[in-house]
Amino acid sequence: MNVIRFAKWLVVIGCATLTPTFHAQASNDMPRASSPAAGSGSAAPSDRQLARDVRKALSKAPHFNVSNVFVKARGGVVTLSGSVSDGAQVQQATKIAQGVPRVTSVINHLSMHPKGY
Repeated sequence: MNVIRFAKWLVVIGCATLTPTFHAQASNDMPRASSPAAGSGSAAPSDRQLARDVRKALSKAPHFNVSNVFVKARGGVVTLSGSVSDGAQVQQATKIAQGVPRVTSVINHLSMHPKGY
C-alpha cells in the first residue's frame, strides 16, 4: 500500500517539476515577429525611418543641438529623451517633432542640462 502511495506521489512531483519546463520551451518556440510586444529590441523599418525623419528635422532647427537627444518611434508615437542646454528647447523639440509627417503624438522626456556639465 505504501509503495502505491509513494509511486503516486512520485508521479505528481514529476509532473509538477516538468510542467514549467515544458511551457517555457513551448513559449520560446513561438515566432517573435508575430508579436509586437515580444521585446526583441528591433523596430520596424517604418518606425526607424520616422525616428530618422524627426531627428533630421530637429537637426535643421536653428540653435538646436541634437547631439544629446535620442529619438524612438513606434506606430507614429515619437519618444524624445536625453538632454538639451536650454529649457525652451524642450518645448521646441516637441513642436518640431509634431510637425513631421506621420507623427501622431510626442512623448517628451527631455531634460535641461546646461553646457559644461
